[in-house]
Amino acid sequence: MATSVKEMLNTYPADLGGVDREAMAKCIEECIACAQACTACADACLSEGMVGELTKCIRTDMDCADICNTTGAVLSRHTGYDANITRAIVQACATACKACADECESHADMHEHCRVCAEACRRCEQACNGLLATLG
Repeated sequence: MATSVKEMLNTYPADLGGVDREAMAKCIEECIACAQACTACADACLSEGMVGELTKCIRTDMDCADICNTTGAVLSRHTGYDANITRAIVQACATACKACADECESHADMHEHCRVCAEACRRCEQACNGLLATLG
């Protein structure tokens, strides 16, 4: 996946306006990976015997997956780029990832899928914050 994200960014025919391509690629990659982990974690939570106790985790996973998918899509489009929209969506993604990681970590001692998901969320949160630092 990393190769195709970077390859696509490198094929863009116009200037990206000084956006850090490495930070952008990492953020897109982590958004995609986090969305997958959150979707899988929510599904795994639904399979647990104590599903009623995991309602908040499931909801947070689903919200985070949706936000990560949207962020990855917005970051993959550069024509007519609007820095304000990009900053807002990346900040929202970092916030969602932090909330999801916090929630999943509270279940990580009992559910391995929550531990894995929390790690993916932390990586995505860091990538979003890294990209935000380059956007100014």
